[in-house]
Amino acid sequence: MNVDELLSTARESLTVRRVYGDAVEKDGVTVIPAASVAGGFGGGRGTEPEGEGGGFGMRGRPAGVYVVQDGQVAWRPAVDVNRLAGVVGMAVVTYLLMRPRMARIRAAAR
Repeated sequence: MNVDELLSTARESLTVRRVYGDAVEKDGVTVIPAASVAGGFGGGRGTEPEGEGGGFGMRGRPAGVYVVQDGQVAWRPAVDVNRLAGVVGMAVVTYLLMRPRMARIRAAAR
């Protein structure tokens, strides 16, 4: 795949369809899923006929949904349980590592 083809593929990949999913309607409520999408591209050309190349990467995460009901629109954010567990885990580890040091500081202050 040459650089021009790679650019074309990247352009086709980063569309609004990657950010907003198909709307789902049931019982008068419409739900429109949304995602956070990021992408990157790098490429280069050389002097030889075979001297070109590149790469493209993309990442997407659910961001939440828009809920449309009775003419009102509400945003419902997605909860990333893995990220939440990681943050809570880091806080607990930090607390456990700092506890002895804080005890020494309190003892020295008395």
